[in-house]
Amino acid sequence: MTELLAPAGNMEALKAAISNGCDAVYLGMQKFGARAYSSNFDVESLQEAVTYAHLRDVKIYVTMNTIVYENEVEEMKQQIRKLNEIGVDGIIVQDLTAFNYIVNNFHDMEAHCSTQMGIDDVDGTLLFKELGAKRVVLSREVEIEKVKEIKRVADIPLEIFVHGALCVSYSGNCLMSGLTGYRCANRGRCVGSCRKAYELIDKTTGTSLGTSYILSTKDLNTIDYTHDLQEIDSLKIEGRMKVPTYVANVVSKYRMALDHKITTEDKEHLKKTFNRTFTKGYLFHEDRRNITNISRPNNFGYEIGTISKMIKDTYEITLTRPLNQNDTIRISHNNEDVNLMVAKLYDKAGELINKADDVCYIKIKEKMSVGDVVYKTKDYFYNKELEASLEKEFKRFNLDIRVYAYPDSKLVIEAEGLGCNYSYESEETLGEAINNPTTKDQVIKQFSRLNDTIFELNQVDYEECNAFIPAKLLNAARRDIVLGLYDLKLNSQQRRTKTANAKEKISFAPVTPYLTATVTNQEQYDACVSCGIQEIYFENVVRRNQNDYEEKEGQLLIGGYGGIYHYRDTNPFVTDYSLNVINATSCYELYKLGAKRVTLSYELNKSQIEDLMNAYVEENDGYPALEMIVYGKTPLMFTKYCPMRKMNQCRICRTKSYELKDEQGTFPILSHEDCTATLLNGKTLNLLDELPNIQGIEALRLNFTVESKEQVVDVIHMAAGKLNGSMNHAVFNQETDTRGHYNKEIV
Repeated sequence: MTELLAPAGNMEALKAAISNGCDAVYLGMQKFGARAYSSNFDVESLQEAVTYAHLRDVKIYVTMNTIVYENEVEEMKQQIRKLNEIGVDGIIVQDLTAFNYIVNNFHDMEAHCSTQMGIDDVDGTLLFKELGAKRVVLSREVEIEKVKEIKRVADIPLEIFVHGALCVSYSGNCLMSGLTGYRCANRGRCVGSCRKAYELIDKTTGTSLGTSYILSTKDLNTIDYTHDLQEIDSLKIEGRMKVPTYVANVVSKYRMALDHKITTEDKEHLKKTFNRTFTKGYLFHEDRRNITNISRPNNFGYEIGTISKMIKDTYEITLTRPLNQNDTIRISHNNEDVNLMVAKLYDKAGELINKADDVCYIKIKEKMSVGDVVYKTKDYFYNKELEASLEKEFKRFNLDIRVYAYPDSKLVIEAEGLGCNYSYESEETLGEAINNPTTKDQVIKQFSRLNDTIFELNQVDYEECNAFIPAKLLNAARRDIVLGLYDLKLNSQQRRTKTANAKEKISFAPVTPYLTATVTNQEQYDACVSCGIQEIYFENVVRRNQNDYEEKEGQLLIGGYGGIYHYRDTNPFVTDYSLNVINATSCYELYKLGAKRVTLSYELNKSQIEDLMNAYVEENDGYPALEMIVYGKTPLMFTKYCPMRKMNQCRICRTKSYELKDEQGTFPILSHEDCTATLLNGKTLNLLDELPNIQGIEALRLNFTVESKEQVVDVIHMAAGKLNGSMNHAVFNQETDTRGHYNKEIV
């Protein structure tokens, strides 16, 4: 059966999800969980959550899908060990160190590959199946036909997102939050850079194409396609930051859809909790220009009418849908919003009313205009319905009993429930009935009182043998049996550990540091060749996502796990920054897969780099082979969505250059041949002055994107001069350059 997987940011949301029919819940702890601003769970509340869920045959997956700095590795391992003791069913991870630890040390707790790993093809999925993953969460950009192909070829459980917020960038590949706000998205502290307003500038002409929420995606909604999703193992609803009523609403509708019980009206109810308007997503071939809602980044609500008349401070609203007292509405006026809760609602005669279907009147202090559209953002009565559903039993489990009651013997009851068998025996001896022996109906009456449990009485076998069973004893037996079955169910899960095999140590001989370069065009490539750069990444780059894996010669720069799997037997390779490597064990695991060098993440500072190298040397009795990007405009995000196409610049974008602009600066846009795009940081990462002091890094990379041939040559000369000591003056420009995270700690 297809698993319906629900989010929970707290215990109330978890109960809402289970009460409305989910099969599994994913949640996070206080650390390592990619949603640092959700309430999340501590050890005590997680134990409560696992108990509550497992009794109801609902699985619990814990998100530990942040990248892990070296000084956190031991704490991460301690948390994983505790999760195994508690009995969680699986852990969702991004970092190779966490993944490796789960696979090598635990038999029964599953390792699931987070969407943050960027797996979007058969090759990446096969790699992690080989490495021991029990499930892969695919990128949201994968289309349904490809999902099914991956499922067929890789033959491993797959999980896909079916509802909720979308990242405009490939998940795990967005550095914008960290570099502009020093809050790392790969650490669960995303500032929501894509939800801000930006001005799109045509740099070729210097003209503005307008300010909008050009990067803000709509919310995913695939409720119309559940018939096409039911062969996928797990359908995931996004929303650990959402309130419990949102969770209840969305889970209940997808439960109805999967059970073939949903109506058109039910689907419409999805608009009654938070939404940014909906898209069917890349999963079902949404036009790329329709993936965003550039008019607003937050709750859109749904249209219910327009202002049709003004009478002083009272406004007439002509309704297309009902409006109730205490509903919350949004009125769009001159591209700005007025939000209010309808405390008082009037009819045409000025009388207070509770509900209106056609026309109503409300008083508003702000100035509105005829024609302004009215949206409902919170339906008071529907919200009350959802609140009532937050803690109920979605289903109850059969309790079967066989009662043995004979005079002068103890009461014995054999019970079966939750797949477990429990035997009850009373301490006291039953007496013979003088007038009224206990009947089967009386046993059923006492044992049917199960409303405070997860059971419902099913089969009762009882042979009347003239015994009298006090009602008090039957009630005590019922309570004992319920608790006994609970204990058996909760203790039935195995939590086995295994001894990890001793690892073979891998180390590299230290070499004199040298320069490498990434280029975007032939002119830059030729400039690098003319300056003597030996290793240049151009047509030998295999990026992290959107790959066809053409046959290539020589050494490759590989940015994704699928590329590693595909080329590891045919080409030597270096791994790119997009694998988000920030600790020694991740380096080691990539060397085991064949990497010649590992490029470190942009999201490391100099002390963290030292921590990584020291840990590697201690564990392997030798040095790692590392590469580090020391110059260039940092790629803030890689996206399947093209902002220029949204703004009707399709086809002419190749002849022009564009950038986004906000109060912090500008962000150049690189358009690719396949209509994907990379957003660059406006400031240039410049660590050239630091080169003489960077120790233990073999290859120092210059990343050229928008630079001219002359600029490429100048930068190479400066970098070479800094490296060989012939250039002593500072080259860092405070106005145009940044040192990124090198001297700062990112949270």
